Amino acid sequence: MKQKRFFLSEAELPKQWYNIQAEMPTKPMPMKHPQTGEVMSAEDLYPIFCEECARQEMNMQDAWIDIPEKVREMYTYYRSTPLVRAYGLEEALGTPAHIYFKNESVSPIGSHKLNSALAQAYYCKQEGVTNITTETGAGQWGTALSYAAKIFGLEAAVYQVKITYEQKPYRRSAMQVFGAQVTASPSMSTRAGKDILTKTPNHQGSLGTAISEAVELARMTPNCKYTLGSVMSHVTLHQTVIGLEAEKQMEMAGEYPDMVIACFGGGSNFGGLAFPFMRHNFKDGKKTRFIAAEPSSCPKLSKGKFVYDFGDEAGYTPLMPMFSLGHKFAPANIHAGGLRYHGAGVVVSQLLKDGFMEAMDIPQLESFDAGMLFARAEGIIPAPESCHAIAATIREAKKCIETGEEKVILFNLSGHGLIDMPSYDQYISGNLHDYNLSDEDVEKCVAKL
Repeated sequence: MKQKRFFLSEAELPKQWYNIQAEMPTKPMPMKHPQTGEVMSAEDLYPIFCEECARQEMNMQDAWIDIPEKVREMYTYYRSTPLVRAYGLEEALGTPAHIYFKNESVSPIGSHKLNSALAQAYYCKQEGVTNITTETGAGQWGTALSYAAKIFGLEAAVYQVKITYEQKPYRRSAMQVFGAQVTASPSMSTRAGKDILTKTPNHQGSLGTAISEAVELARMTPNCKYTLGSVMSHVTLHQTVIGLEAEKQMEMAGEYPDMVIACFGGGSNFGGLAFPFMRHNFKDGKKTRFIAAEPSSCPKLSKGKFVYDFGDEAGYTPLMPMFSLGHKFAPANIHAGGLRYHGAGVVVSQLLKDGFMEAMDIPQLESFDAGMLFARAEGIIPAPESCHAIAATIREAKKCIETGEEKVILFNLSGHGLIDMPSYDQYISGNLHDYNLSDEDVEKCVAKL
């Protein structure tokens, strides 16, 4: 009988996170102060982030960073997540490719986001913080952070992008179940929100806008820190438990990936799966391809410009060297809300610039086509974000039909779509459309940088 799923024992779970910054052939360029333009240190981030996360953000020396025992204990509640051979999808496609996926949808909140939420909430608690703020696009990160905050006895305030606040009411409800205060962004509760709504009263929100509001609240609230679910290096660091587990599980399966694929919003789930494998390209001569699948409506990797840009709309965050469409970019109201961020993480941007990874932009309808096929073949309804990784996988698997090659493809199923069924309902009803950002639109966006 063919083995379909591979698990690790509790003793085999990673005891350290992998910090790719220490082993990159070209180190990332430094972040700069938003007002002075001076190179920033970890201490410069302390007013916004908890101190340990700030130190991890700037750590370019240590390739391995210990996972705190309490965080590792919480991981054991749901890790290891299974590595699954997608025999059903292979058969549906008629491909000779061997397709595997890391199923992060089995976490308590249904996505990979909990891996970093637990770590950030733990560090905040250790430092005596009582309140944390954040933003969320699709709601997966906000849900994870709300749950982690409750575990560690913290109060959480979440700014949810307005369009997904309205499109995905159950995400909002899930956060409220865990005790978080949830506000649609842009709101009238912050100066940043008021300024945006004054200029554009019907603004449907963006991750950049929600970040501005969350950062402002953190700065204005005593004993409060800002947390976030992607883009920053320390977030991706925490997510490397995914790839470190997958390494061992692929060994159990007796194979090694020719391609590693994940959807891309800011870079956390992509880097979490890819970086542990990418180190073998650096050090051991492996030739694995790494593919970031992003929406055609927000193609910062495919069409963006490598510049210093703000991580938020109001310009509160550090200036970061990133591939960006511009911090004022207003994305289309697509249903993969977690992928609508204007920029890419510093580390991922440098790796793309240096040619260690590639980007693939996926139209919305193609992503849902892929999600429907996957659901019918494997019995799991994927999150709209994860559908982009599945679509990219299907593209590559179909190439194997043409060449006859038995390529090994590994992708990250970053979350399930059971709370996203209104999105699928819109798709089934024929009410979804593609929003492809033209070269002319991109030029208008990046011309402002």
